Amino acid sequence: MTTLAAPDISTTASTLRRLYFVRFAFAIVWALVMFTTAEHLGPLAATLLVLYPLFDVAAAVVDARASRATGKPALLYVNIAVSLLAAIGLAVAATSGIPAVLLVWGAWAVVAGLVQLIVAVNRRGLGGQWPMIFSGGISVLAGASFIAGASADDPALTNAIGYAIPGAIFFLISAIRLGRAAKAN
Repeated sequence: MTTLAAPDISTTASTLRRLYFVRFAFAIVWALVMFTTAEHLGPLAATLLVLYPLFDVAAAVVDARASRATGKPALLYVNIAVSLLAAIGLAVAATSGIPAVLLVWGAWAVVAGLVQLIVAVNRRGLGGQWPMIFSGGISVLAGASFIAGASADDPALTNAIGYAIPGAIFFLISAIRLGRAAKAN
């Protein structure tokens, strides 16, 4: 009987590095497409808003699988559930208007940011996690600003674009740093 060895830290780091590069590319493309439609909440904008947390679900699944070897991925399962609920909530909120979308988007950003922050703090030994720690903290603050912005006189979806771009940059920086950490090991 042959048994396969559990992936080591460098395998996990390598998988996360590739995932972070993909997340960077997705967020940049998403922001560019969203920029073309963010003036109003039409079908394309609504679809893009639902797609973003669904992509987060897929990324969290990959992350959880990669993380089994280096720790407990329980918080990643929480992130999967929260992002799935956010996608459903955004689909419903899109029928009510931009303020409802901003409330759901903001609540999702707060919870997902907290999860990201805690996961990244627990992964510090893996390398490349400081950008993820900052990103998680910024996500919490941005989420609170989306919630507050929902009650503005003229709430705008463009803030969601502003949320995706820094997140993309933090994923890129973390991917680069994970590569350096893997070479150092």
